[in-house]
Amino acid sequence: MTTSRPRRSRAPLTRRRFLALTAALAAVGCLALNRPAPARAATADDRAALAQWWAPVNFQDVDSTGETALGGKSDYITSYDYDGDLNGRNNWENTSQYPLAAHVYYSVVQTPSFSYLLYMYFHPRDWSDGILDNYQEDLTEHENDSEGVLEVVANDGSAHGQLKAAITVAHSNFYSWVPSGSDFTSGQESVDGTLKLQGDPHDDGHGRPFTTQQPNTHAAWAEGYLSKERDQYANGDGIVYYPGSTAEVPSGSDDRDVQYTLTDIFAPNGMWANRTLTTLFATPDNFAGDDSSDPYGAECGEGGVLGPANGACATDAANPPWAWDDADDLPGRGYLATDPAELVWDYFDWTGKPAAPDLAYTWDQYNGITS
Repeated sequence: MTTSRPRRSRAPLTRRRFLALTAALAAVGCLALNRPAPARAATADDRAALAQWWAPVNFQDVDSTGETALGGKSDYITSYDYDGDLNGRNNWENTSQYPLAAHVYYSVVQTPSFSYLLYMYFHPRDWSDGILDNYQEDLTEHENDSEGVLEVVANDGSAHGQLKAAITVAHSNFYSWVPSGSDFTSGQESVDGTLKLQGDPHDDGHGRPFTTQQPNTHAAWAEGYLSKERDQYANGDGIVYYPGSTAEVPSGSDDRDVQYTLTDIFAPNGMWANRTLTTLFATPDNFAGDDSSDPYGAECGEGGVLGPANGACATDAANPPWAWDDADDLPGRGYLATDPAELVWDYFDWTGKPAAPDLAYTWDQYNGITS
């Protein structure tokens, strides 16, 4: 994905300049920065409950055409160990052999001002049916795929905080969204659109962030952003995933009520703990994936318009959240997960806001902060 967003044509307001400005104004009584109450989510159970409350509804568009699609199954979300092992190099092959129960990975990072809730969608295949259109620009297939969304929740003293914004991952580009009523506005990156909220029939119906993923390469946006996905959601096929207590398997390529379970990235023997396991990760920043043949379907790269002989099948190409990167944005590689306050500072405008992101993390397991 190479689509870029328009940039704001103004000098960047860096964190240092902002702090100097607000300190000067406060000194003369012109501005007071009142921090909200710390997040209630101080225990593991509270953090899990917060992640569950704001877990997104996700519409996965499905492509059922061609041998690689497996009738749409190649677009289902699941876990990286859906086949019962921690070998990332057989996930492409095993897609046809095992049920793809729905799982979504998450992590919680917190400061006194905000909670940053990250959700990762995993697919065993990033694939192409060889058709070029106006939304699918990356036709390099690879084993394993990882996309997702970061949600920004203000710690306002309530049990669940106030949702302010979301940033989705579409390959090597990030896109930012704000729900109606949010006071977040464009900063050094332009806000790309409105974050829709969707009720969940399995709970009290409170609004959840509504994301959508394209088929094949699974880039994530706010629902309604792409006309093709809008049409597919309204009139076509696809899977609607809701958070729940059971990891369900879609009944087919047009199942509009599939529950997923949340899995903590920092669970014992989980994703973060296994980042040096070489069967699962080629490097700590790359899921292991090869270009081996699939006896039950197409070889990785066969569907791409370039063909496998011309390098259409990439190896070790999928990144975990701590290595996600929008290369032409200011924040560094992996900041969406590991240093989200810095990234959110850059993405949005804090001039005159009552509370801007502080960088004193109270909980950030990526960096060993657990007090």
